[in-house]
Amino acid sequence: MSLPGKEIFRTYDDLGPIQVFDDGNKRYLGFGSGDEQSCLMKTEPQLLLHEYARSMMLVLLFHTPKNVTFLGLGGGSLVSCVYHHFPSSALKVIELRQKVVDTAYRFFQLPRGERLDVSVMDAGRYLKKAKRGSSDLIFCDLYGPDGLDEQQLEPVFNERCYDLLSDDGWLVLNCWQNHRGEAEGLRSLMDWFPEIKVCSVPGGNWTILASKRNHDISDKKLEEKAKVLSEKLGFSLSTSLKRLEGFGF
Repeated sequence: MSLPGKEIFRTYDDLGPIQVFDDGNKRYLGFGSGDEQSCLMKTEPQLLLHEYARSMMLVLLFHTPKNVTFLGLGGGSLVSCVYHHFPSSALKVIELRQKVVDTAYRFFQLPRGERLDVSVMDAGRYLKKAKRGSSDLIFCDLYGPDGLDEQQLEPVFNERCYDLLSDDGWLVLNCWQNHRGEAEGLRSLMDWFPEIKVCSVPGGNWTILASKRNHDISDKKLEEKAKVLSEKLGFSLSTSLKRLEGFGF
C-alpha cells in the first residue's frame, strides 16, 4: 500500500526511512511500510482524522487529566489535539527516534511551549526511571517500521504504566484486534486495573482503556458527556462510544 499524495521529504535513521507525503490538504507520515503513521489536516492540526485516534479520546469522558504522558509520537496528532483542547494540562512525550521528533516539528505542526516536554528515549527505559504517580493519563501508541512495539504486550510494561499513574489514572493502548486472546501482557492488565474497557475500530485497531479505579457512570450520562466533548474536539464520539464494551479475551 502506498501513502496518498506526493513524497516531499525522506530521511533515515538506524530503524529505517521516515517519509512525509502531501496531497495539498493533508500531510502523511510513513516509516517505509506504506502504512499511515499519522495524518494531519494542515488547516486544523489539532483535528484527529484516524478512527483509532478518535476512539482513544473516549478516556476523556471519564477523566480530565492535568498531567498527560504520550509513549510514542508519530506525527504528533494526539499530542496536538490534547495540547489545543486542554490548555491547563502538562504534556510529556517519550519518542524513541530523534528524527521522528524533528519531522513532527518541521512538517506536522507539533506545538512548542512550556507545557510540552519531548524526550528521546525508549519507552520501557523511561518507565523504569519515571516518578511513581506522576501522570494522570498515559497514551501508549508504540509503532515502528515493523508494526507494534512488542514491549507494549509484556506484563512488566503494564505494571510500570500502572506505577506511573496517579490514583485516578488511566492507561490507553492502541493495539490490534488480533491481539485479543493471544497476548499474555494484555491479559495481565486485569491484575492491575480494576476497570478495563475496549473499543474495536474498523480497519483492525483495538483500543484499550484501563483505569486504576472503578467508575459508575450511566450510559445516558456518557452519551451526554460525549455530545459536549464531540463539539469541543470537532468530531463525533458517538460511534466509538457505541463500540465501547467491557474487557475480555
